[in-house]
Amino acid sequence: MKQAPFSVRRWTRAEYEELVERGVFDGEPLELLGGQLIVAEPQGPYHASAIGAVADALRAVLPAGWIVREEKPVALDDESEPEPDIAVVPGSHRDYQIAHPPPPALTIEVAHSSLAFDRVAKASFYARAGIEDYWIVNLVDRVLEIYREPGPDPDASWGWRYRSAETLSPPARVTPLAIPAISVAVASLLPPR
Repeated sequence: MKQAPFSVRRWTRAEYEELVERGVFDGEPLELLGGQLIVAEPQGPYHASAIGAVADALRAVLPAGWIVREEKPVALDDESEPEPDIAVVPGSHRDYQIAHPPPPALTIEVAHSSLAFDRVAKASFYARAGIEDYWIVNLVDRVLEIYREPGPDPDASWGWRYRSAETLSPPARVTPLAIPAISVAVASLLPPR
């Protein structure tokens, strides 16, 4: 008897949101990437406090009309609803009462044990979604990695990659592409040891 090959069940964002609304995934740290349910990195106290510190640093410099969303869904396409550690989007929280925001102006992942995944798979995925400005707060090396200029690359995990990558350390400052009037101290994005 020959065994049939396994197939993968891909989910749409609408199906995923329906399951979330019904409480099917209560307490499970999942996000939908390209139709696949991905288990999010468990957060220890250091990682969780680092996310909060990054959010505070951004809120301190953002002008009116921009908000910081911590670990909240964003709607990227019909089969993707990731929950980046930080997403900077235009408007106010009330603007997103009916639907999650579309691709953020700035997406940030705070990485410790997920560093390789965030550099390769998440970067390729965010590039595919057209996110122009993707940062990784690298807790391992205590630097900020900045990824920009998404473009197709058939060898990348999601078929796209960032053509520009830069690594900054304190005392450098960085300016989000969508908000050129501000700059953020890299040191303010890195929690103390």
